[in-house]
Amino acid sequence: MPIRGILFDKDGTLFDFEASWSEWAAGLFYDLAEGDPALTEALADRAGYDLARRRFLPGSPVIAGTLEEVATCLQPVLPAARLDALVHRMNAAAAEAPMVPVAPLAPLLADLRAFGLKLGVATNAAEVEARAHLAAAGVDGAFDFLAGFDTGYGAKPEPGMCFAFADTLALDASEVLMVGDSTHDLIAGRAAGMQVLGVLTGLAAAEDLAPHADAILPDIGHLPLWLAEGGHLPAETGTSGQKATRSVAI
Repeated sequence: MPIRGILFDKDGTLFDFEASWSEWAAGLFYDLAEGDPALTEALADRAGYDLARRRFLPGSPVIAGTLEEVATCLQPVLPAARLDALVHRMNAAAAEAPMVPVAPLAPLLADLRAFGLKLGVATNAAEVEARAHLAAAGVDGAFDFLAGFDTGYGAKPEPGMCFAFADTLALDASEVLMVGDSTHDLIAGRAAGMQVLGVLTGLAAAEDLAPHADAILPDIGHLPLWLAEGGHLPAETGTSGQKATRSVAI
């Protein structure tokens, strides 16, 4: 089935999860705890985060959960904080977090658009955070669609954002490739009837993603060649698509 649209997850897919969030998270916990070492450790434990190693642990709710879910997880050790205020504070901090792209995004996305593909982002982060990160990376104009958990389509692994992308761009879901680093992404795409591709720039291992994915790539930088060589592009792509595959370093 030809692919006419690609829907990307954000964290762990467009941006390297570990490089972008692990050190930042330690600062967030310290700030929320107002410098109290014991409270900082308690927050890290609730978030599934190894404070000494500055790493998220497998199964951490932060990896695929929404910001509201993470705040709900932290609130029991911050009883004085209202949930809505905690969400607002975390959202503002997250929007300022420095993201590390998994590949040079601007040329990569330009190459994908040269194939005639429609592009979108579906993230369990807040929409305002996603827009801030894409703008900081200089690629906010490359996408035809963006949805966060709070946009109105629900959160992954439910397929609402996936359906919305296809509907908004008048695509059949079977013509869309959902690309993500977590099982939440792949399950959502599959439930919408999309083709699904896993990438290894999050915290999930290949064996975690394999049961849910049609294929797995090391990172999205491999997408143009995979699309071209796998026969996934519409026949009308022609030579412009072939040229695009050569401009991305694999």
